Amino acid sequence: MRGDNAGMAHVLVIANQKGGVGKTTTAVNLSAGLARRGKRVLLIDLDIQGNATATLHRLLREGERSMAETLTSERPIDDIVVETSTPGLLLAPAGEGLAAVDLHLASMLGRERVLARVLESAILREVDQVIIDTAPYLGLLTMNALVAADHLLVPVSCEYLPILGLKLFGDALSRLRARLGAPCRVLGYLLTMYDRREKITTEVETLLRRTFGDAVFPHPVRISTRHKAAPSFRKTIYQFDPPRGRGREDYERVTDEILRRLGQPKALAERLDSLRARAAG
Repeated sequence: MRGDNAGMAHVLVIANQKGGVGKTTTAVNLSAGLARRGKRVLLIDLDIQGNATATLHRLLREGERSMAETLTSERPIDDIVVETSTPGLLLAPAGEGLAAVDLHLASMLGRERVLARVLESAILREVDQVIIDTAPYLGLLTMNALVAADHLLVPVSCEYLPILGLKLFGDALSRLRARLGAPCRVLGYLLTMYDRREKITTEVETLLRRTFGDAVFPHPVRISTRHKAAPSFRKTIYQFDPPRGRGREDYERVTDEILRRLGQPKALAERLDSLRARAAG
């Protein structure tokens, strides 16, 4: 528990309209990496597949409360948060009901700001960082995440199709900022599934760095079977990879870069004002 003078949590959403680019892998392992650095972290699973929940906790049983109930009833998120096997890392889990939440939100007043309102809860004074994992489409769940977030991290796999979708995603984010006043800014682009032996990897990296410059993270996440295997054992890469493993090393670098780019947290008053403004619209 943090004292009354502690800052509000910074909110980072991990999103890309293209699936299979490493969003959940990044959400889980970045959250674990930050927790290993002494940060208290809350990972919110807004992906209807619930893979982050299955990795860090387990598949929810029928009747267990999840983000679906939290959003549809606008209850405080504190009620569903669970501990994980990584000290300092908390999880707001996804359940089967999340698949129907987009439809439910469509009829709600201020439908893009429901998550921002839900995050006006005590848990934001108890954690340093909130990470939001999202589904691979720009529905109302993802829009809620973008409106509630301070920053956006975009994982990009080393293929052409994810590159083609970045402009559409960027345009959608710009419209969201203009229409709703969402403060979310791109913190950076993270190359994933990186294999220097493949010609396409070099081509995609060159194009991405030419287009976005220093916004592209300096160190990519290299392709590794360990990333695919770890979730089946319900482990983060830090629990599954050996100490000098490449998967573990890559996410240590990602964590370093995130902390460097975020700098010092905002003052409590500024964070409170920002969150209230988002919830109020």
